[in-house]
Amino acid sequence: MALNTLPNAGLTNRGYPSDRITTPIIINGDMSVAQRATSVTGVTSGTYKTVDRFRLMISSAGTWTVSQSDTVPTGQGFNKSFKLDCTTADASLGAGDILGMTQKIEGFNQAPVKKGTANAEKTTLVFWVRSNKTGTYICELYDDQNTRQVSKSYTINSADTWEKKVIVFPADTSGANDFDNTAAMQVNWWLAMGSTYTSGTLSETWTSVTNANRAVGQVNLADSTSNEWYVTGVQFEVGEFDSTSIPSFPFESFENNLQKCKRYYESFGTFGDYLIGYGYGSGSDTARTSFPFTVEKRATPTMADVSSSRQVRINWTSSDGTAVNQNSTTQATFSEPNIKNSGYVQIGGYSSIGGGQHGYCRMNNATTTYEADAEL
Repeated sequence: MALNTLPNAGLTNRGYPSDRITTPIIINGDMSVAQRATSVTGVTSGTYKTVDRFRLMISSAGTWTVSQSDTVPTGQGFNKSFKLDCTTADASLGAGDILGMTQKIEGFNQAPVKKGTANAEKTTLVFWVRSNKTGTYICELYDDQNTRQVSKSYTINSADTWEKKVIVFPADTSGANDFDNTAAMQVNWWLAMGSTYTSGTLSETWTSVTNANRAVGQVNLADSTSNEWYVTGVQFEVGEFDSTSIPSFPFESFENNLQKCKRYYESFGTFGDYLIGYGYGSGSDTARTSFPFTVEKRATPTMADVSSSRQVRINWTSSDGTAVNQNSTTQATFSEPNIKNSGYVQIGGYSSIGGGQHGYCRMNNATTTYEADAEL
């Protein structure tokens, strides 16, 4: 396929530039949504920490602060970035040490790539990056369903300077992805990799995974506590583009972006006074309620009470007409959640409430937080 030079300016009725063929495959590429936290310190293991949909991958490669940062490229329309800051260095990586960032793409969203068919498309990854650590870095596409991958290198040329990278990946006519809600593809940014992943020859065409070929030439971002790495403006386009033909970044309203993120993770109750739902007494010291999700989840979520202070207030009238207004003191438990609602939420630590009493349950403390996690 030749380089795409797509005509037409302006906006479509969906609010995207009219030079765009499909809706964005990457979610939250402008790093604007961070439901869990805006900064987490002392990170030594891989997990979702701050910016939604972007997961840190780390195994024995230093200690990090992970943040949603206000440092962004000037004049590009971005207001937030994903930042990694090394706080404990690992100058001598072990063979299996890993540091990277990833976004997993759901099968439903991967469909326009047509991977594993005769009409498979080339793809173009675009992002803005900044680091004090110059040198060679590796980006990888990893097919979760068929254990295939392809890697490409890019260079950070100037320290502490925002640079725009445009990386074209070849089409893959082998290994079709399922059109479903499972993980189809990972977009990986490698930042430090041990010899298990760097001792071969970089695999720049699609192939079955050989670990030694995945990140050859990758610099060690973990080698100094002076090191930091920022990224924003991530887009993953169907087709082959260069720096002059790439479509503009698909900015969305914050609300639309947040709703897409909530398909995978949703946090409840961090706003202070927050109505959970209508509940009832299920024992002398417990109440039971349920609440709907604002967005249907990708799959049945894992529910958790991650509160630092638990105050779920019940407001109802007892069987003898007495007003009941009490705060919980114990951790909530969950049973039978589904993609549409929380299932049963059992809340304890009350005193002298009776079975059959009913009324409203509401979080009245900003540190009372429940989460629904359906991440890939």
